Amino acid sequence: MQFGSFMEFHRREGSTQADAFREAFDHIAQAEALALDGVWLAESHFNPARSVLSSPHAIASAIAARTERLRIGTAVSVLPLGNPLRTAEETAIIDHISQGRFDFGVGRSGLPGSYEGYNIPYAESRERFYEYLEIITKAWTEERFSYEGDYYTYDDVCLVPKPYQDPHPQIRIAANTSATFPVIGKMGHAIFVGVRQQSLNAVGEQVDSYRDAWHKAGHDGQVDVSLRVPLYVGETEEDALTVPEESFMRQFRRLGGQLTASVQRAGSHALQERAERGAELAVLEWERDVIGQKAAVGTPEMVIEQLRVMRETLSLTGVVAEFNAGELIPEEKIASSLRLFCEEVMPAFK
Repeated sequence: MQFGSFMEFHRREGSTQADAFREAFDHIAQAEALALDGVWLAESHFNPARSVLSSPHAIASAIAARTERLRIGTAVSVLPLGNPLRTAEETAIIDHISQGRFDFGVGRSGLPGSYEGYNIPYAESRERFYEYLEIITKAWTEERFSYEGDYYTYDDVCLVPKPYQDPHPQIRIAANTSATFPVIGKMGHAIFVGVRQQSLNAVGEQVDSYRDAWHKAGHDGQVDVSLRVPLYVGETEEDALTVPEESFMRQFRRLGGQLTASVQRAGSHALQERAERGAELAVLEWERDVIGQKAAVGTPEMVIEQLRVMRETLSLTGVVAEFNAGELIPEEKIASSLRLFCEEVMPAFK
């Protein structure tokens, strides 16, 4: 299994934007030193109280220049908000700077606020996403290409440079709705999943539909499923179960509120599913619903067992840990959790 750290470049209450960058790069340096496999970068817009990570591609270039072995991924690049050729150019350059250590995680975001800021209708996000991804793939793999779609048109374009990796960086697509899983499987791409909004068993059934569609489409090899999950490892059980509680629960409740508030702005896709998930998140209980179900929390031994259950249920090939979901865990506690994870948890899966 491969293991990474999910990075939002969070901004703590009372801190400066410069503080947010400093803390994030310190975490990345520790991850490199501890032999974590990679870091994965969020994309967050218009949220000054929470995150300064509005340009994951710029940050990915900085990480590539500062590290030698960490893989660097986006989790996710919100495709409909940008320009597909510009994104293809930037990501190909990141791939060269990192000498093939770049992974391209993509999605369309489940929250309409960023679309409103960019003056792009969220109701068009699904169609824009697939058109955008097709253009990037053509730009990476064809010497010259033309394309005529509903949103983008190009005539005899040549992308420079082509990616470092042949034929291109791995594409990994985030899936949140039941209808998306088999679509990604048919396309033959790797997948991001999460259990924040649904139960382990429910996501397991969705992964089954992804796997079935993958094999029916005739793709070679095994499916590639990576789980994004809040994670905290403590020296003692008491520390592990108390330190992250306020922060992780804040994250779940905030997400529930965002989903509920976004229902009327989301267009026609999956409104009922979105509303139900928002209502469920609002009433979660820490011990009953979260520990070992929606988050991996405990001593190294406890987290190993929880991750084994998640791996078996979801057919996991990777885990992307949110070490500070909710942004309230002290920096020194995050550093301790990362160290324990790399030194005592990861080896059980390698």
